[in-house]
Amino acid sequence: MVVATKRYTVEEFDQMVPLPENADRRLEYVGGEVVEVVSNNYASMIAALILAQIVVHVQRHELGYVTGADGGYQVSGERYIPDAAFISKARQPDPSHDAYNPNAPDLAVEVLSPSDDLNLLRVKVANYLAAGTVVWVVRPEPQNIEVYVPGQPVQRLGSDATLGGGEVLPGFEVAVSAVFPE
Repeated sequence: MVVATKRYTVEEFDQMVPLPENADRRLEYVGGEVVEVVSNNYASMIAALILAQIVVHVQRHELGYVTGADGGYQVSGERYIPDAAFISKARQPDPSHDAYNPNAPDLAVEVLSPSDDLNLLRVKVANYLAAGTVVWVVRPEPQNIEVYVPGQPVQRLGSDATLGGGEVLPGFEVAVSAVFPE
């Protein structure tokens, strides 16, 4: 959901976010627009299932840090809040305490909900890839996952496939069907 149609600079956005009236809002800065991140229970449930799998794997192997739907990142000059994200200890030895981590994540998971603007999603994916981030776009309908890896063609995984962590999360595997509760 786009909050306003006025174009903002990133500096204006950074000043807007900490204002008291925005304390309970999840705001992104995408393509010069301020976007309020709104989900629904089903998309949130899917994000939680994926997040839980990633957290277990990352903690077991002491790979780095995982954030949920409140962890923001600076990506190609913009500000994003993916549903789940991972950043390695190799790239960031200590966790960030900033509202928007100055480092782009190694992995960003975006679970689509009915309110998502697909044009803004395309912008985000392009910027994530430009920053070297692997992106998993999870589509509750038709229950598939698109895997974007910088410099590689997109992979579309159906419910009969296995989602692997590739070079970002070595050894990570989960059945695509396991992330959809129905």
